[in-house]
Amino acid sequence: MRYAGLALAFGASSCFAFSGPMAKYLDAAGLTPIEAVWTRMAGAGLLLVAVLAVVRPGALRIRRSRVPFVGLYAVVAVAGVQSLYFAAITRLPVGIALLLVYLAPVMVVAWVRLVRRVRLARAAYVGAVVAVAGLGMVAEVWQEIRLDVLGLALGLLAAACSAGYFLMNDSFGDDLDPLGLIAWGMAGAVVVLTPFARPWDLPWEAFTVSVTPSADGLELPVAVAYLWMVVVATVVAYILGVSAVRRLSAAVGVTVASLEVIGGAVVAWGLVGETLGGFQIAGGLIVLSGALLAQTATRSRTPPAPPLPAVSPAAR
Repeated sequence: MRYAGLALAFGASSCFAFSGPMAKYLDAAGLTPIEAVWTRMAGAGLLLVAVLAVVRPGALRIRRSRVPFVGLYAVVAVAGVQSLYFAAITRLPVGIALLLVYLAPVMVVAWVRLVRRVRLARAAYVGAVVAVAGLGMVAEVWQEIRLDVLGLALGLLAAACSAGYFLMNDSFGDDLDPLGLIAWGMAGAVVVLTPFARPWDLPWEAFTVSVTPSADGLELPVAVAYLWMVVVATVVAYILGVSAVRRLSAAVGVTVASLEVIGGAVVAWGLVGETLGGFQIAGGLIVLSGALLAQTATRSRTPPAPPLPAVSPAAR
């Protein structure tokens, strides 16, 4: 059972790793970040709702009292994370944007201590400091901030929404099916983002061309990149991640999910032609180590709750 869970979590991380790089192709074809998010959520939400309606209709039943929670989940955990993350990767390399999103566990530590007034283990604070130090290495602050400042801000806002996702998971109960919540979360995100994405003005002809996101990148049909992002990097990734959560502890699941950062950087190198410097790679590993330490310490000092999903919020 444990090895099956590890395999599922690793598979989920591998699938989510394609999210950012594939979004680069939509950006190169002329879609704005919000349009890319809307098309991704529309395709994945429609597919997941349709599949569940056939094979597991009970998962789609939401009690009336839980509708506000599902709505908040759609706005923060799906629409917020996705739109801010996709905006960040238009100004930052995919690997760095993912690393910023992985500051979410550190934000969870701060929220639990300052807002909930829960005393935490020393490891939680050490982890937060280590993660911030790693972020400084990723940004190479000693070289006059070579990274885009707006991109960094967008990445940190995406991390804040991701932290909200983690905190909302603490209130999960048996009356909500995880797959149903994900499906309705995606559908709700489509509704929320429609006025901003304006799909009636979306350049649908972009899906009929082939592009390369950079001079060193691989040329792909935009439709292929989109379908891969919807089916593999969203629907399959979520299903694998939810299945893994039932077999692993939160700490193990988050550890395996952290591989998405490395996987995303590798995929971006192979498809998009992006590279990371040595200090940035080392800083990324430090960020992940600090975030994992902080998250593990938080979970060890708070009351028992359902385990956190072993998937990255950036890939939602």
